[in-house]
Amino acid sequence: MTLLGERQTAQRPPDGRSTVVPAALVAISHGTNSADGQAAIKGLVDGVARARPDLAVLGGFVDVQQPDVAASLSAVRCDNAAVVVPLLLSAGYHVHVDLQRETSAHERVTALSRALGPDDRLIDVLEQRLHAAGLDPLVPGQEIVLAAAGSSDGRAVEDCRRVGAMLQQRLGVRVTVGFLSAASPRLACAVTAARLRGASVTVSTYLMAPGFFFDLTRTQGEGADRVTAPLLLPGEEAPAALVDLVIDRYLEAKEHAQLF
Repeated sequence: MTLLGERQTAQRPPDGRSTVVPAALVAISHGTNSADGQAAIKGLVDGVARARPDLAVLGGFVDVQQPDVAASLSAVRCDNAAVVVPLLLSAGYHVHVDLQRETSAHERVTALSRALGPDDRLIDVLEQRLHAAGLDPLVPGQEIVLAAAGSSDGRAVEDCRRVGAMLQQRLGVRVTVGFLSAASPRLACAVTAARLRGASVTVSTYLMAPGFFFDLTRTQGEGADRVTAPLLLPGEEAPAALVDLVIDRYLEAKEHAQLF
């Protein structure tokens, strides 16, 4: 993995034209058995590739699906560096441990970007999903419960709480966070607490795509008035805000690692 201070140098033929191509963008998602989730994530990777036709854009997975991280990096041109962009909403075990290990162990010059969240562009998409579900933030007596996957890594949990605070500031509606695993409060408890306060409750799904955790969101969110769709949906063009976010994470990591 490239360290700060290292720089990839361009090799030039006699006519002066550079033969170096920009570092590949390797988008690594969690992976899912859900066909809808797979299609939704593929839509985001395809959207990034369309937005940056000058880059080699590849997809891969840290769990469940293939190709895994090592195979995805091996698929990049042998003379090309790579930037791994986690298609993950917060930086938990997969980012701090799995992806750090996989990128460091690979012989290719590789940089690892930050996770996607927190970021205002995620709030843009959450807001769009809330409006599509029928939420009117101007109606009094409403609450939002942000449904997050959860993590045993406190940094990831704090990332989710920060996104909840950002969404509350954006909409002017009270937002609490409920977790689907590994952290408290659990989503069902957060929904019940909001309901006991006499509010109309909307669950805002803070998940990348359909799959196991979205099914769990609908089950645990049964006490709410509405549950929004995840950030990505199959058959729907990936939101431009998410495409831009992935590209910006790539550019940021590439600049930090001083890659071409």
